[in-house]
This record gives sequence, structure tokens and C-alpha cells, in this order.
Amino acid sequence: MANHTPIEDLNRCRLIITASPESVAAERLVQACEAGDVASVILYAAGSESHVFESWCKDVTAKLQQAGCAVLIADDTQVFGRSGADGLFLEREKPKLEDIIARFSPQNIVGCGNIKARHNALEIGELKPDFVFFGKLSGDIKPEAHPKNIALAEWWAELIEIPAIIMGGNQLDSVIEVAKTGVDFVALEGAIFGEGSPVQNVVAANALLDEHAPSLQEDDE
Repeated sequence: MANHTPIEDLNRCRLIITASPESVAAERLVQACEAGDVASVILYAAGSESHVFESWCKDVTAKLQQAGCAVLIADDTQVFGRSGADGLFLEREKPKLEDIIARFSPQNIVGCGNIKARHNALEIGELKPDFVFFGKLSGDIKPEAHPKNIALAEWWAELIEIPAIIMGGNQLDSVIEVAKTGVDFVALEGAIFGEGSPVQNVVAANALLDEHAPSLQEDDE
């Protein structure tokens, strides 16, 4: 579909999709990402066995990249290396992060999650990841984003230049509150692959962001 806002014209919070083999079939994931602007996809194993996760990642990575998405593998450097993905997303404690970031950055995208408080966030920020993630993968168990993540992200966006992602809720309109924090990205999963068509849900999420997300132009200048 070609009726979505051109990426070069977007100066607002953008959509990220998180997905696992348990949450969506490979074909449906690719179709969703072809439907509108999706900045990145974070792939994680959930309860899948390693070989199943690796096969699934290999199946979708090149197709997602062709659709214009950066592909990040969660917490599995082996699958990252074998799938041809663009980077890693890490939910680990700081001492383990330092080694991985040193090995894989800056030649690859490396982002960090597992952020529980301001102090924790600042410690991870010192490692200079490409982004931080407020929330948990598969943590979209309520209609709206978790209030704690909203508060942390608002504080972060005002003080720190490193881009931030908030895990949204399992309803599409959760992107509105997330975008108003001033963060760069909102992550969705259940809102995309739950009720209705994933294709139409991506279109609808981008329409909500087009209408409600504040401009990030001032932050870019």
C-alpha cells in the first residue's frame, strides 16, 4: 500500500512492532509492515524453542527490511548473526550490556530495555545505546501503556537525547498518550495482531499518530 505518509515527511513519534513466533505468523507480520510506516520490528522468542525462533527470524528478516523496517533481535546474538538482522535489543543487567554493546556497536543498532527507575535508566544511558525501551516485550496486557513507563519516558525525553520507545497498550488509541510524552517511538503488538486486520491496524495506528502526535522537529534542530 502506498497511501501512508512518506517517511521523509515524518517528524513525529513513529510506530515500532514487537513480535514473536507465538504472536503472529511470518506472512501476517510482513503484510502488516508493508501496510504503512513501521520504523522497526523487534523479534523475540517468547516461549519458542531456539531453532523455531531462528527459522522464523530467517524467514521474515529480509522481507521486513525490504518493507523499510530495521530488524532487531531480542537477546540472542547467535540468531542475530545468522538472520542478517540490523541490530539487537537487550533486556539484561548493566554489566552484561557493556560487553555486548562494545562488541556490536556502532556497526549495528543496539538498544536496551529492562529499565525500572530513573537511576537505572541513567546508568544504561551512560553506555550510549542507540535507544532505550520503557516497558517489557509482551507487556501490553492492558488497553493503555503502563503509567510508570509514561512517567519515565516523559522525564527521559526532556533531559536525554538518546531516542526512547514506550511499550504501548493493547488498544490502538494508546499511541496517543505515548506520543504526547515526546518520545520518538511507540511499540505495539497486541493492538496490531489482536482484533481485526493487522494491515488495517497499522494504517489506523499511523493515522492516529498523524493526527495526535506532536512534532519532534524542534528536537531535531
